Order: sequence, then structure tokens, then C-alpha cells
Amino acid sequence: MKLRELAHGRAGDKGDTLNVSVVCLDARVYPHLVRHLSAERVKAHLQSIVRGPVRRYELPRIGALNFVLEHALGGGVTRSLALDAHGKSISAALLDMDVDIDIEPPA
Repeated sequence: MKLRELAHGRAGDKGDTLNVSVVCLDARVYPHLVRHLSAERVKAHLQSIVRGPVRRYELPRIGALNFVLEHALGGGVTRSLALDAHGKSISAALLDMDVDIDIEPPA
């Protein structure tokens, strides 16, 4: 199933660093995402965009994972020629990832 069936995402930028949060739609999904959504997997999924390291931060109280992607915005808003220099669409690209989780998506 697609990650978007289990979570929603938000993205923001700071220079050439992109912040992407994946927030579970249902708290029961969070432990599964912690096991299956690693920084390495996110970097592999976004390999055409991310040029630097990816770090993952766990936020269990709100059922979210936050990923910090370095060198992901073509130099940052003032330097990038990309149509989405702020990287807002990257959260949608991440939510397109297939996840193999044995749980029913939230209604």
C-alpha cells in the first residue's frame, strides 16, 4: 500500500536543507512506520533529489517521524532553478512510497 494511505506529510525548507514530517492518521500505525520507514529508505526513495545525509527523528507523542534531508534543494530557494525551490511537493513524493505493513488503513 502507499504511505499516503497511512499518513499525511508536511515539508519545509531552511537553505539547502529540507524537513519532511510523516504524521500517522491512526496511532496504531506508528510502531509499524518506525520499523519500516528508515532514513536510508527515505534517501533511496528520494535519491534523485537528496544529495546529502538523511536523519530521522521519532516523535511518538504525536505519532510522527521527522526527516531532515541535507543538500536536497539545489542550493536553497535563492539559488535553485527548481519550480518547487521550497520543496513543498517532496512530502507528496515521499507519501507515494510503497510500504509493506500488515495493518488496515484508517477509515
